[in-house]
Amino acid sequence: MSDFLGSALHGASALLLGIIVLLGLVIWSIKRHRSPKLKIECGASIDTLMPSLAGLSLGSVTTGNSVELLENGAFFDVLIARMGAAQQTIHFETFLWKEGVLGQRLADALSERARAGVQVRVLLDATGSKEIGKGERKQMEAAGCRVVMFHERSIYNIGVMNERDHRKLAVIDGKEAFVGGHCVVDAWLGNAEDGKHYADLSVRLHGPIVHSVQAAFSENWGGQTGELFVGDDVFPELAPAGKVSINAAYAKPEGSAPAVKILHHTVICLAKKRIWIQNPYFIPEPEAIDAFGAAVKRGVDVRVMMPSTSGSDNPMVQHAGHRNFEKLLKCGVRLFEYPHTLLHQKVMTIDGVWSAIGSSNFDDRSFDTNDEITLSIQDEALAGQLDAVFEKYVDRCQEIELKAWQQRGLWHKFKDNWFYLFNEVF
Repeated sequence: MSDFLGSALHGASALLLGIIVLLGLVIWSIKRHRSPKLKIECGASIDTLMPSLAGLSLGSVTTGNSVELLENGAFFDVLIARMGAAQQTIHFETFLWKEGVLGQRLADALSERARAGVQVRVLLDATGSKEIGKGERKQMEAAGCRVVMFHERSIYNIGVMNERDHRKLAVIDGKEAFVGGHCVVDAWLGNAEDGKHYADLSVRLHGPIVHSVQAAFSENWGGQTGELFVGDDVFPELAPAGKVSINAAYAKPEGSAPAVKILHHTVICLAKKRIWIQNPYFIPEPEAIDAFGAAVKRGVDVRVMMPSTSGSDNPMVQHAGHRNFEKLLKCGVRLFEYPHTLLHQKVMTIDGVWSAIGSSNFDDRSFDTNDEITLSIQDEALAGQLDAVFEKYVDRCQEIELKAWQQRGLWHKFKDNWFYLFNEVF
């Protein structure tokens, strides 16, 4: 009898495991975005194609904007000062918030404005911000801030638990916006002076583009809370503030490639002179590698700068990226690794006239799974500033050479291939 019960329990356990695996595969199949091999044939230069880039990435070009580049810890000095001047609304969205000095500074600033009658909405990714200090969150909520977690861990969210809100943005009074890569963690303070302080870039925006950033916040806020906000305190009329043309790519339609992926791939195919990339997690898929190789054959100078395993906050990701280094090097792509600290900026410049900056890593988690925002910016001055940042850090990088790379140890090669299997999980 005991043998019969044991066999029955074993069979039931196997059946339950099979059902769980099957359901997991069904959810994965439904939620994953297909990755078609995108192809573009165009002889025009990228600075004439902003309407095309905007249309392909499911948006429209806004003209009359100004852009200010903010680097490393100085970003938070500006952001918190501008929050302190808010009169009506503050909307803040981020992926990573950990308890600490910076978290307390931000909580104090948001709480003070909420007590002054400003409507403060804070949207945090439930996975990335699970280590937010309970005191910081309670302080903000007690002051009147609305703090909402994106995809809170719950049985009701089991189908979307792998989808994370990776955007980093802020909108103040509907008139001023910030977009970039900065996270609310003490490592983002300072000026990348050592391994405990990271490098990053964000931009401060004025002009009609602020409406697009506000729309991106509204998309996820409405999805989580059901609340829609309207009126001049959130969407005021915005006069021109400069001469810069910008498009915000953030849409992620079901069943097709997300806007950020289309944008990145398109500009690689359009480059005529150079592609310079700064990205902390660089794991291009085969179609992107082929596009880089085709660009090199066109005479394009393709360079990528990223942290090394010693400079990364997640060495497993760097190893996953290493898996395709040999193919990239054979294609003629130049690769540079920075060993001193985490370079977290997510930046691409094309031909010295166009730039992308935002929250997107160069990997399939960002391109296919996460909610991201990337700004497509036509402005030679900004492209020059971003290229200058590249040149500042690349002087302390190690360039990867093909022959030496092919001779790296077997243990290194094993880790590269092993961690690549999980590159969409990191």
